[in-house]
Amino acid sequence: MPIILHNAPIQCLVAVRGHPFDRTAFDALFQSMDGISATMVDQPAAALLMNPDAMQQFDALVLYDMPGLDFTSGEGAPAYIEPDPALKAGFRALLEQGKGVVALHHALAGWPTWDEYGEWLGGRFLYHPGEVRGEARLDSGFAHDVDYIAETIGTHPVLDGVPATFPLCDELYLAEIFADDVTPLLRSSATFDHDHFWSADLAVKGRMYDREGWDHPVGSNLIGWTRQVLESRLVYLQPGDGPSVYNDPNYRRLVENAIRWVSVSE
Repeated sequence: MPIILHNAPIQCLVAVRGHPFDRTAFDALFQSMDGISATMVDQPAAALLMNPDAMQQFDALVLYDMPGLDFTSGEGAPAYIEPDPALKAGFRALLEQGKGVVALHHALAGWPTWDEYGEWLGGRFLYHPGEVRGEARLDSGFAHDVDYIAETIGTHPVLDGVPATFPLCDELYLAEIFADDVTPLLRSSATFDHDHFWSADLAVKGRMYDREGWDHPVGSNLIGWTRQVLESRLVYLQPGDGPSVYNDPNYRRLVENAIRWVSVSE
């Protein structure tokens, strides 16, 4: 009988922590993917693996973390934490090597003092008013449990098998999106303006659902995109707050497609 050779599964390092989430339900998202093996590692340990040597056995890096923020710092929390120089060098080396990255949901808020990191991901979620690309910006907005229609944009391998439109109920962000520098994949039917979101800065000050005095301008309705970052493919998907989305078949297809696409070297 001839030996049948099977393709090895795609190996993913999944960085988590920094934002509450249902770990069991999130793990089930990856367990549903044939031919993909996910290793979940909490921050800050995950950061120690983000370099070419430690990532040798992994085909892709999935970011579902929110590092660089200390929510226990008392008044003014979250305090911003500078990334270790070794992490910055290691992460850049991964991208120069061509290691693919899939960033999900709250990863957009990670490492707020590391400007290059935001450029790589294609946007920024700000917990406090700050500076983005040399200009003053208000803190970002959030809205929980929003019912909306996700619409695909154009054709792309990440969208294979995904219908042109599909419903989701999830948290959305009114954030800084570098729309001119990304290849769009998904847009939301929701209204991205001041009246439909709450201030993140007021929320961390104890005013959870408040927008008083927060006059954020209208934002982008893009909720998914790709970027070429140095030698690496990167996909960002804003959906992903909880089990209702983890379990959605279209979301699962998007994440699986994204992992497969970024794992292929050009």
